[in-house]
Amino acid sequence: MARNKYDIDEVLETPFDIKHFKRALKYVAKYKKQVAIALIISIFAAVVSLLGPFITQRALDVTIPEGNRKELVILALLLLLTIAANVVLSTMRSRIMTKAGQDMICDIRRDLFAHLQELSFDYYDSRPHGKILNRVINYVNSVSDLLTNGIINFVLEILNLIFIAIFMFILSPRLALVVLAGLPIFAAFMFAIKTAQRRAWQRVSNKSSNLNAYLHEGLVGVRVTQSFNREEENNGIFRHLSNDHRSAWMKAIYLNSAVWPVSDNISVWVTAAIYAVGLLAIGPAGGMTVGTIAAMTGYSGRFWQPIMNLSNLYNTFVNTIASLERIFETMDEPVKVTDKENAAAMPKIKGDVSFENVTFSYEEGVHILENLSFDVKAGQSIALVGPTGAGKTTIVSLISRFYDIESGCIKIDGNDISSVTLKSLRSQMGIMLQDSFIFSGTVKDNIRYGRLDATDDEIKAACKIVGADEFISHMEKGYDTVINERGSSLSQGQKQMIAFARTILADPKILVLDEATSSIDAKTERYIQQGINHLLKGRTSFIVAHRLSTIRSCDKIMYISEKGITEAGTHEELMVKKGLYYNLCMAQA
Repeated sequence: MARNKYDIDEVLETPFDIKHFKRALKYVAKYKKQVAIALIISIFAAVVSLLGPFITQRALDVTIPEGNRKELVILALLLLLTIAANVVLSTMRSRIMTKAGQDMICDIRRDLFAHLQELSFDYYDSRPHGKILNRVINYVNSVSDLLTNGIINFVLEILNLIFIAIFMFILSPRLALVVLAGLPIFAAFMFAIKTAQRRAWQRVSNKSSNLNAYLHEGLVGVRVTQSFNREEENNGIFRHLSNDHRSAWMKAIYLNSAVWPVSDNISVWVTAAIYAVGLLAIGPAGGMTVGTIAAMTGYSGRFWQPIMNLSNLYNTFVNTIASLERIFETMDEPVKVTDKENAAAMPKIKGDVSFENVTFSYEEGVHILENLSFDVKAGQSIALVGPTGAGKTTIVSLISRFYDIESGCIKIDGNDISSVTLKSLRSQMGIMLQDSFIFSGTVKDNIRYGRLDATDDEIKAACKIVGADEFISHMEKGYDTVINERGSSLSQGQKQMIAFARTILADPKILVLDEATSSIDAKTERYIQQGINHLLKGRTSFIVAHRLSTIRSCDKIMYISEKGITEAGTHEELMVKKGLYYNLCMAQA
């Protein structure tokens, strides 16, 4: 549970290894045709660009000394042609890889979201939603550059180095060895800072995740913030988290920035060594020419440019590693509540429900329910009452198998719910919560959220049952009116009416009402009570309520406390006992 805070860094459960990068390459393999075309184009572009120093050498050693103006013009035009061809080919490569790279990112994000949809409630109970959003958006975006051009550029720069080395050895093996002498120094430096770089970018990921978590929390709770005049305190917290992120980012950038000066200095010293060795060997005795020295300095600059590009790619790779670790950690998060092997479809539900010695806990060793047993007959309405935190909502959540129990068995119509498919089970359940979520979109889309094939007439009929048709018809565009995320433009009662209509339209076989009428006015409650009465007919229902006036007519009332059922019976039976339920009723009288 410690992870469920914006000011605590996430602990990476699985260290990065090369397998993570290989997993990323599987997304690249899907677009191998585009990658291959881009690579071929890049190779042509690299070869064309390497003709420049040869043209320069020819001009300095032969054409200019001979005074051959015609050939000099031809060489100049060839040089311009190589530059133009390189630009055109590079543009083609960029367009191909940008599209392919974005397709890869789309695939990763889709797979990540699909997995998040399958994770059970306890995953979301223990993590701020802002940190989850960070993985789907920011971390995936950070992988984009590597997959879009990074892999191609890596292969291209390696090929560039090979081609340049070949051209250098053709020109002058002696000077080629001078250029290569700087490589061991640069390699030693990169090896020395690689661990520090990875840790630095992991810290950036942590601080970015914390910042997003608090930002998401602050935006969702902005009304509470303003109501309690907490703006100044919240600004201070956000400023602290922003400073942490900035500090982590700057430390990572300092390490990255150290690479370029080192490679640039080595390149300068290598160039100086070329001039020193070349000038000492210039002339017929040494076999060195001015054109050869000029061409070699050109190739040296071109040789160290790929080295610097590779170092930048390495920095990108280190940064991407930190993101890939978090992305694949999320993808590897086990789906705790899932269909068992050979799970069968739940037959059409009649409504018999039984708990047999059910034990459950959210945290290991802290039981919410212990050895809970009860039987409910089809069509019965069951009320769950008791103190806050006793396990009432837990019981109704277990019926829909939002969590798996530790021991015991839950059966519907004699079928163990753990042995049937989740889709076939939940498609026959209807759940109404105290704070029913309203999605951004039209009123119509929200009502038919659980039944996409519903007709307009069926939607309107469901709304009339709960009294929602009256206020919806007076909206600007009626059922096609667009409402904001979480239904901010609607009153609490209107949101509840829409949620009830959504539940009625789904025609559930087992109905769960969890504090569904606790935060609405009396008039709205009368409308919704009509909908409840309609829903209860012929259905097994579980009603969690603190407002006892809504449950007196239930077939059975169960008082939940002390990890189980401490009292059970009808309203009249429990009032005669003068026990816990009686005291609860008297407290509300």
